This record gives sequence, structure tokens and C-alpha cells, in this order.
Amino acid sequence: MKKDEEGFSLVENYVCDSVDHRGSPAGKSSTGGWRSAWFIIGVEVGERFAYFGIACNLITYLTGPLGQSTATAAVNVNTWSGTASILPILGAFVADAYLGRYRTILAASLIYILGLGLLTLSASLILTGLSEQRNDASAKPSFWVNILFFCSLYLVAIGQGGHKPCVQAFGADQFDSEDPKEVISRGSFFNWWFLSLSAGISLSIIVVAYVQENVNWAFGFGIPCLFMVMALVIFLLGRKIYRYPKGNSEKNSNAFARIGRVFVAAFKNRKLSLEHSGLGQGLLEDGSSETSNGRLDFLAKAMILGEEGAEPCSGRDVEEAKALVRLIPIWIISVVSNIPYAQHITFFTKQGVTVDRKILPGLEIPPASLLSFIGVSILISVPVYEHVFLPLARMITKKPFGITMLQRIGVGMVLSSFNMVLAALVETKRLHIAREHGLLDKPDVTVPMSIWWFVPQYLLLGMIDVFSLVGTQEFFYDQVPTELRSIGLALSLSAMGLSSFLSGLLITVIEWATGRDNGDSWFNTNLNRAHVDYFYWLLAAFTAIAFIAFLFISKLYVYRRADQV
Repeated sequence: MKKDEEGFSLVENYVCDSVDHRGSPAGKSSTGGWRSAWFIIGVEVGERFAYFGIACNLITYLTGPLGQSTATAAVNVNTWSGTASILPILGAFVADAYLGRYRTILAASLIYILGLGLLTLSASLILTGLSEQRNDASAKPSFWVNILFFCSLYLVAIGQGGHKPCVQAFGADQFDSEDPKEVISRGSFFNWWFLSLSAGISLSIIVVAYVQENVNWAFGFGIPCLFMVMALVIFLLGRKIYRYPKGNSEKNSNAFARIGRVFVAAFKNRKLSLEHSGLGQGLLEDGSSETSNGRLDFLAKAMILGEEGAEPCSGRDVEEAKALVRLIPIWIISVVSNIPYAQHITFFTKQGVTVDRKILPGLEIPPASLLSFIGVSILISVPVYEHVFLPLARMITKKPFGITMLQRIGVGMVLSSFNMVLAALVETKRLHIAREHGLLDKPDVTVPMSIWWFVPQYLLLGMIDVFSLVGTQEFFYDQVPTELRSIGLALSLSAMGLSSFLSGLLITVIEWATGRDNGDSWFNTNLNRAHVDYFYWLLAAFTAIAFIAFLFISKLYVYRRADQV
């Protein structure tokens, strides 16, 4: 009896599915928990500081030192941010299938630092006059300086692609999912994670944007590089206290191969009948609504022994394949509804350049600094969501979670559509003031309109983050198979990335359609002659239509069962 108690106590002191840095079972008292989570939160703060130090004011750099038009610069920013948001799928695949999260973070950090270093070098070359025709005020940087800039910019995107999906998942790995106390702590981890990275983003926008516009761009790109180096150092300092998930040593343990085989086997067995195969509905674990109407039943044919004698897939693999298929419609809707989000680092910033940016006598802020209000809004909205909104929602719905994950995403979509309406009205107001003061053909003259008019739409973006962005991350993390949770987080990021590509495509098409025959393009370089407000109305309509489709799809969605996760 005493030996049994000692054995039970020994199991309690170790995490069953994790090891320490030596490869031994991870002890609860010496690894993981908040002691290691804070290191990882610190890493993410440094990485977000670096990323937004580049992203927040990129359109100003493209239209300034690089001499691009507003429309071209907006397309380039959308293409880059879209690439940076889609590459996490590749990074998550490499981590989940081959390297593991820890090694992927290390490799991605080195690529990240290389990209930021080369970005700083390209800015220095322009600053020191090494580009062609440096004495000509209208001259643009040389071809090779442009090549260096864009190569380094996309190296940053590659580094971010490996870093972003793995760090958050690795942080969650520090809490034992079998320990009730640590499960509660893991919930708090996500809250502190989002609050901390928002603080890092706000600090970056305030400090880096100011340095870029008031000191020089080389220092402005060098500071993010320094912070990324610091993030890597912090990450390495925590190496001995991290918990590292065990690799699955079972045969055919690669989740991608197992789930992919379900689709192949189901296609090969498409002509076979489930009724004659001996597989009853008891094996089809979609829930009553799913089994009654036969949606996704075709995937269950992968469990039939094929004519070629191939080994049938397991019920677990079929269920995981079904879980992924169910996510596709939600993911598509997320792509469309995220298009408005791409505007805050492009047109919102360019609009801010044209108005009065004095917040105090003698103190003028860079337009990109307005992005810091997103972080301020998040810092306020998260506690309000946790301590005000959720308790009220629980009282109304009588559900322990207050609202479902899909309902949370839906609220974010409504706010996003409303924000585009607000942005359109503010831009209409700016154009009216410019017209009243005869400034339509004077783009370099400040429009007598306070920059504070733009603050509400930035505050709304923070609220949209709390509902839509966090809700989407939670949804995809929770609804994918357990072994693919890095991929789940990457899917939520890729929706935003693809929406940036679609935004760039829309801008290109509208620029061509409205700028023909010497007409005033909606995205005229002279914003006083442009009609960005029309674009915002169009995006508001897109988001409203997407929300209607989302309501229909979410009613049909079958949540992944808790005992299947």
C-alpha cells in the first residue's frame, strides 16, 4: 500500500507528456508553469515590438524615401503583411511535423534578426547617399537598394512565419492539461499574453514611429532589430526550465499523414456502401444532427477495408479529418470579414498625414502613432470583457462560457462593419473640410481638421481584436486535432493574411477602373482628390454580407466534442 502511494505521488510530481531540457520527465516543481511562461511572454513582447516597428509606418517609408505612389505602396504593404500572415502555416507544419516548436522558434528568430539587420542596412545606404542621383530631390533609390530592401522585408516575413504560431503554442505547453489548477492558469496565460503583447505593440508604435520620422529611418529599423536580439536572448535564458512536449513514437504518428490518408482512402472507397460494410452509425461520431442527414459521411468510407487490401483508417483519424473539413467555411468567411482590418496600416495612416497632428502646443505626433490607441483599447477591453461582459452574458444565456466562440467572432464582425461606416463618415468630413478651404489641389497643405477625429476608429479596432481576433484564435486552436494546434493558430493568422492579399487585389482593380481616362482614382496620390470613403463603404457592405453568410454557416456548425480533443 505504501509503495502504491509513493508511485502515485511520483506520477503527480511529473508531467506525463513533457520532458525537460535533458530529455528526462518534466518535474512540476522545477519546470513549466508561470516561471517559464513569463520568459515566453517576454519573447513575444520583443517580437511584436520588432514586427510593428516595421509594419506600423511602412507605407510612409514606401511613399517617402522609396518614392512609391499611395496605391502602389498600399498594395506592397498588403502583399507583405498578407505573406507574413500566411507563412505561419508553413512554420506550423515544420514545427508539428519535423523540428518541434523550440527548434523552429530558434531558427525563425535567427532569420528574423538577419532580415531586420539587412533592412537597417538598406535604410543606411539611402541615408548616406549611396543610391544613384543622391543630389536630386526627386530621385528614387537605385534598383539594387530596392532589391535589398524587399529581400530583407520578406526575410522578416519568413522569420515571423516560423515564430508567430510556435511561441504562443509553446507557452501553452508550459501548463499541464491534466492538472486542473494548471488548466486554470493556462486560461490566465492567454489573457496576460494578449495584454502584454498589446503593451509591446503600443510602445513600439509610439517610440519607433517617432524615431523614424524625427531622427532617421536607419535608427528606426535598427531599434526593432535590437529588440529581436533581446527576445532571442530571453528565450535562451529560459531553456533549462521549459517543458518540451514529447514526440509521438507510435507508428504512423504523423498527424498530417494520418489525416491525409483519410481523404485518399475515402476517395478510393467512394463507390462502396457504408450500410454493407458493417459500419453502423455508432461509429460516426459527428453528433445526432450530422449522422441523421449524412453530411461528411463520405469520409467514414475511409474505415472500410478497400478492395486492394489497404489498411483502413481509424475512427479517430476520420473524426479529425471531419473536424478540419468543418472549419473550411468558417475560415473562408473569416478571410472576407478581415479585409477591413488591413486598412489601419495603410489608408488610415496616410489620412493622418494630411490633417493637424498637434495634440499639445508644439507637440506634433507621427500619424502611425495613432496605432497605439489600438493597444490602449485592448488593455481596457480585455478586463471589461472578462469582468463585465462575460458575467452579464452568463446571466442572460445561463451558460458557463457566456457566449460561444462563434458568437464572439460574430460580434467582432458586426463591430468591423460598423467601424468601416465610421471611417467612411470621417473621411467624408475630411474631404468636405478640404473642399471648403480650397485645398483640393494642395496636398502638401495641412487640412484644418484635428487628428482626434480618427481616434474612435482605432479604439474600435482594439475592441474588434478582443472579440474577433482572439475569438478566431481560440476557435481554431480548440477545434483542430490536438496534435495540430500550431496549425490551428496558423490558420487563424492565414485568414488575416489572405484578406490582406484580397485587399491589395481590390485596390489594384479599383485603381485601374476609377483611374482610367484621366479620372480621379479612389486612391489618388493626392488624397484630397481621392475617394477612400467610397472604398470604406464598399468594405462595410462586404463585411455585412459576410456576416449574413456567417450566421447561416454557424447554425449548421457542429462543435468538436470535448472528449475528442
